Amino acid sequence: MSEHSLQTLLVIIPLLPMAGFIINRFFGRRLGERAVSLIGPGVVGLAFLLSVIVIVSLSLSGEERLVAYVLPWMHVGQFQVDFAYVLDHLSAVMLLVVTGVGFLIHVYSIGYMHGDKSYHVYFSYLNLFVFMMLTLVMAENVLLMFLGWEGVGLCSYLLIGFWFEEWERARAGMKAFVVNRVGDFGFLLGILLLFWTSWELGHPTLSFHSLEEIVTRMSPPVITIICLLLFVGATGKSAQIPLYVWLPDAMAGPTPVSALIHAATMVTAGVYMVARLNFMYSLSPTASLVVAAVGALTAFYAGTMGVVATGIKKVLAYSTISQLGYMFLGVGVGAYVDGMFHLTTHAFFKALLFLGAGSVMHAMADEEDIMKMGGLRKYIPYTYWVFLFGALALAGVPPFAGFFSKDEILLKTFAQGHYVLYAIGLAGAFVTAFYTFRLVFLTFHGEERFDHHKVHPHESPWVMIVPMMILAVLSLIGGAVLGFPHHSLMEGYLEELFRYEVHAEGAPAGLLMLVSTVVALSGIGLAGYVYLLRPELPSRIAERFKGLYSLLWNKYWVDEIYQALFVNGALGLARSLARFDLGVVDFLVNFSARFTVLVSRFSGWFDLKGVDGAVNAIASATEGAGDGVRRVQTGVLQNYLLIFILGVACIVAYKIFFGG
Repeated sequence: MSEHSLQTLLVIIPLLPMAGFIINRFFGRRLGERAVSLIGPGVVGLAFLLSVIVIVSLSLSGEERLVAYVLPWMHVGQFQVDFAYVLDHLSAVMLLVVTGVGFLIHVYSIGYMHGDKSYHVYFSYLNLFVFMMLTLVMAENVLLMFLGWEGVGLCSYLLIGFWFEEWERARAGMKAFVVNRVGDFGFLLGILLLFWTSWELGHPTLSFHSLEEIVTRMSPPVITIICLLLFVGATGKSAQIPLYVWLPDAMAGPTPVSALIHAATMVTAGVYMVARLNFMYSLSPTASLVVAAVGALTAFYAGTMGVVATGIKKVLAYSTISQLGYMFLGVGVGAYVDGMFHLTTHAFFKALLFLGAGSVMHAMADEEDIMKMGGLRKYIPYTYWVFLFGALALAGVPPFAGFFSKDEILLKTFAQGHYVLYAIGLAGAFVTAFYTFRLVFLTFHGEERFDHHKVHPHESPWVMIVPMMILAVLSLIGGAVLGFPHHSLMEGYLEELFRYEVHAEGAPAGLLMLVSTVVALSGIGLAGYVYLLRPELPSRIAERFKGLYSLLWNKYWVDEIYQALFVNGALGLARSLARFDLGVVDFLVNFSARFTVLVSRFSGWFDLKGVDGAVNAIASATEGAGDGVRRVQTGVLQNYLLIFILGVACIVAYKIFFGG
């Protein structure tokens, strides 16, 4: 296939979901649910097939990179930014994840959203999200990436608050939007500083390829500042400390939305950004250490909140935050391949778990509280087994996918001498295994805690089951296929792109792998002991450690602290300014009124005494002059003759005495 043909196909890939958005949004109501069900998933499935064709064709051609210029964007002097898509090994991985997992979630949505009054709107937003995510990962430059970055934020807001008639759901959408804007402000500052720095070097550019060529000429402190500012944006988009608070509330949206946006795609944008700019982060040990430290702390911190959460999707939300922490730990220590590896496997098993949660809720009449479930294994066996596969992958049990990717991250962390971060990551792995199987045991095992008169558990339709089965298979074999130790397919595919990738030579790989396995199995064993063998223990532990339990149950009161400091603080400042503004306005209004009265009074006096007086004086003077002239003009000829003679006499006298 020619290069021009490949470029054309590359442009068509993101345009397909955009076409789906336009058709479903503006014509979907008239087309009907069946047509929308065909168009919505169909365009994403076709995009996946074209992605496979383009990626395979590019690999066979021997080329490493393909750029497709869509249209010119900004051409100002030497600065040039085009709307252009790039396909290389990194964007290829994301392309397959977004379109492949996205297609399965679209298909699942057919059954989950069946009968919704805004069915066509839902699929249009889902298609628009896929377009924006593809724009983000295929962008040839930082500015186009930022366009996709903001686009997925908008789509997230629309989909989280999809059922906006309920206040809490609408509020969750607004919270996600606002918190992400905080992070995006830092991201935008990083872009501006990056542009200014390249301008000062005489090569103004925001193209990734061009930046990689000039980055070594930049000052190390400037590189660090740029990387940290961009990472601020990543903490918002990828829900890391301190901007993670929006993600648990984002579970208010439809469950397939949680699977697509908040597990498989959007929240990984920050990890992808760091990996894409690896040539900058590798030159800043300080920024990289910050990324790794924040990731490790988030991995453990978010996991502790999952230990006490009772909402089935809330537990998975904290799990998502935690697993994103592992990805940042990987890219932070220089294991970019392993960070992307975990991103890929996480897309498999976390999308599966969210879809499984949706299937459980479908069976339980939309009930989310796992304390009101139990014993569901016999009612929904297909859902149970696929959910179990996802749980084993998340817990890091071999040979499931999560084991290989998470183990590689911990191995590289240890090999680089970050022993504290390794210990935190290992503790997080134990907590992950514990809360994951706490979720499994409370939902599917033990006594039935639901009301049989109100709830009649039943299996989901096949249109929902089949996508979960495919993801279950990927969760089982995906890790082994992509990243079997020492012969990693993922590493071989990405190693040329990540020139600064670290390795684990000299590290006791076998021993550390054994430690990870023991930790995961220990977490599962403890969960089984507490929730299956000794079900009375959780309430007794909560009673004995009230302070700790309250701390975890209230999520460390971070939301309340943010509410008091930022939300209430901003509202208080706004009210103060409003009161000040009102006082100033009242003063100005009163002053203006009084001034107007004074001016009016002065105007009346001036009009009466000044204008009218002047007019009357002129009239009187004119009248007096008229009277005087009237007396002279008597009409008697003798008087006129007398005046004439007196005038001549005066002239003659003047000439005699003064004229000489």
